Amino acid sequence: MTRATTEILERALQREKTARKQAEAILEQKSKELYERTQELKAANTRLENLYDTKNNELQGVFNNLVDAYILMNTEGKVIEMNQSAKELFGYDIQKKPLNVTTLIYKDDKAYAMKSFQELLQKGAFTDYKARVYTKNKGVRSVHINASLIKNNDSIIGAQGIVRDITEQLQQEQQREELLIELESNNKELQDFAHVVSHDLKSPLRSMNALITWLKEDYQEVLDQNAQKSFNQLLLKVEKMDHLIEGILRYSSIERTQQKNKAIDLNQLINEILEVIHYPDHIQVQIIDELPVIQGDRFRLQQLFQNLISNAIKYNDKEKGIITLSVKDSGDYWEFEVSDNGPGIPEAYHQKVFEIFQTITNSKESTGVGLSIVKKVVDLYKGEIKILSNKNGATFRFTLHK
Repeated sequence: MTRATTEILERALQREKTARKQAEAILEQKSKELYERTQELKAANTRLENLYDTKNNELQGVFNNLVDAYILMNTEGKVIEMNQSAKELFGYDIQKKPLNVTTLIYKDDKAYAMKSFQELLQKGAFTDYKARVYTKNKGVRSVHINASLIKNNDSIIGAQGIVRDITEQLQQEQQREELLIELESNNKELQDFAHVVSHDLKSPLRSMNALITWLKEDYQEVLDQNAQKSFNQLLLKVEKMDHLIEGILRYSSIERTQQKNKAIDLNQLINEILEVIHYPDHIQVQIIDELPVIQGDRFRLQQLFQNLISNAIKYNDKEKGIITLSVKDSGDYWEFEVSDNGPGIPEAYHQKVFEIFQTITNSKESTGVGLSIVKKVVDLYKGEIKILSNKNGATFRFTLHK
């Protein structure tokens, strides 16, 4: 072998050693990277396992602490899982004894249950299912159920349902309905009684009024001043009793009157009221704003405004009495104010005056019914009323639902 050949072989060997070292270095680097990636994946897998355990525990906690009963069953109706609320409601523990939901269905509700089950199969879910079920410890209970199918791809593998015990709720609703019926009956009896009694009282009152008047006229020559005064006081008492009876009739008829909601132009209504009621020349009634047209019952609205205006006129003690009526739009409500410059109403009476038969003065015309009618009408229109008052007058501020 020549020297030239030997040199060529030595250079080739050197290149091979260099290439091998480079390959070993690359392999060592890649092995290190692979190890680091493996460690990262292992750590990530650990975190995922921990997260899965955490979420699983959270879901299990939610499952166990649901207020409503939860039931999971297979396609044959066998209960696979039930939470604590379901165990308490139905009284069964599937870990001790198997349970099928068909055994829980109340006998008279089986047809309804099958119809709902068909709806579940067709639509995949149903809501607002109400029926009765048998329970182990509580007897027959009424329940509300929302249910849905569980599928694996297109195959139905089971169903789940949220069950709420509504037995007490239905009982309370039934009691409330019975109470409302009883209350309505009692109210009708009271209203009929008020009319009968009022009618029976008016007849002797008219007779008393006529008799006293005749006595005054027939014996006016022999009656002294004190006797005349006594007869006048009797007539005033009879008149006040007549006003009181009329007030009772109006008060009892407010709710009983069949409501005929129509478009009522309050401008026209107030003008008609002012034409009917009597008020002295020194009293001035001012309408500040253009009044709205509202949907309501004419009789009720007339009673409301007439009583407020009449009340302001009746108790105004000023040489020049001013009564104002104003309104503003407050969204879902109309807000009205009826104000006067009279003596005002003491704060202690701001609530009391709305109670029937409660008055501030002993005036013969004061029956204590007018403002109670006002309060009742405002309540019927889902509004509120309050009094703003000082020594310069009083304001009745009230709202009526549109």
